[in-house]
Amino acid sequence: MSVSTVAAAPSVCAPLPVLGRDVTVPLVTGGEVTYAALDYAASAPALQRVWDDVAAYAPYYGSVHRGAGYLSQLSTDLFENARRTVAEFLDCREGDQVVFTRSTTDSLNLLAAALPADCRVFVFETEHHASLLPWRGAQVTYLDAPRSPREAVETLERALADRTAWIEGGHGPALVCVTGASNVTGELWPVRELTAAAHAHGARIVLDAAQLAPHHQVSVADLDVDWVAFSGHKLYAPFGSGVLAGRADWLRAAEPYLAGGGASRKVGRREDGGVDVEWHDSAARHEAGSPNVIGAYALASACKALTEAGFDTLVAREQYLVRKVRDGLADVPEVRFLSLFGDEAPRVGVLSFVVEGWNSSHFAAALSAEYGIGVRDGLFCAHPLLRTLLGTDPQAQGECGAPEAAPGEKSLNAIRVSFGAGTPDEHVERFVRAVKELVADGAKWNYRTEDGRCVPDTSA
Repeated sequence: MSVSTVAAAPSVCAPLPVLGRDVTVPLVTGGEVTYAALDYAASAPALQRVWDDVAAYAPYYGSVHRGAGYLSQLSTDLFENARRTVAEFLDCREGDQVVFTRSTTDSLNLLAAALPADCRVFVFETEHHASLLPWRGAQVTYLDAPRSPREAVETLERALADRTAWIEGGHGPALVCVTGASNVTGELWPVRELTAAAHAHGARIVLDAAQLAPHHQVSVADLDVDWVAFSGHKLYAPFGSGVLAGRADWLRAAEPYLAGGGASRKVGRREDGGVDVEWHDSAARHEAGSPNVIGAYALASACKALTEAGFDTLVAREQYLVRKVRDGLADVPEVRFLSLFGDEAPRVGVLSFVVEGWNSSHFAAALSAEYGIGVRDGLFCAHPLLRTLLGTDPQAQGECGAPEAAPGEKSLNAIRVSFGAGTPDEHVERFVRAVKELVADGAKWNYRTEDGRCVPDTSA
């Protein structure tokens, strides 16, 4: 049985087919419009190719690894083949492990749980919370937001140079955690240079590729990172899958992330009434329980689809859309794009901005209700970075995505528009037109705050 389909590689100007491309949504002003999904940075729509592959496999779904039946054996083969596909997609080195997880957040928490004793972690304050927060059990050095790629490397080198006394004191190893592309600004980080700096000082490095892998080819071997983490739901694959891939030694030495069936090779009772456990030293060590085989298969299908489409083609189209947004709004002075490295810095299809005179939640609500455009507003689970970009106290706390200020009041939040391989030109063109109209004419509808969100007022 074959459960794969082959999609033809698109031209530079053609989006890949995705689910939901023909969905219509109601407008508060009346009528309906095709939904413009411009929140890819949160969750990208599933590729049609991925959905077709999963649908073809679904009737043959079975338990994984320990079943004797044909469907179980088929599902096991698909699951392990998915692991090999992901390893190829990431250009992993010989001996690297690919562990299936639930998400990037899950992957980085897994690695945090596997850190050797007395490990010191270095992380920029600009990280998404998924890569900023898991290390709290270790000794963490938080690095200030850099204002250029060069400053990022120099900041890390200074911090790692101070580690000499740490090593001489007989302390443990070090780990650097860094993003590949910002989920707020879309800017590309100098991963290769940061990796070289880390290794020069005897530290290891993990790459948060959640926003990078859907847009650019990620080669573990070429970048020389020790680990990479990413999520299926940002890579055009549904079903809650993620990956942690990289060096096996720390993972093999650590206690299993979850204790249970599948992680254990042998379990026996002791004479004192306890149990002895021999754990697997393969990826299974950290994949206890029945695995998400459909999620892993969907993620592998997305990896194949993006590889076949060609990242050069995908990058060219995405940069075309980025220019469409920036050029289209260049003559709107009320719109200010947020950036660490400058407006001309290389980036993926993620742009965040604020609009003078508007609460960002109000603006995003109007884009949705009056134009059928879905964007994101708030702090994007990167609170310290947003506060740095917006010129406010980076230590202040806030509720992500739920500003409390009423429409029209100043509030600490921004708007993010993001797109990718499935975005048609019309969605971006409608977005640019809508921003201009809202800035020039204001909203056509009244809005109110409900449960911390700005929503259309339908009480009249």
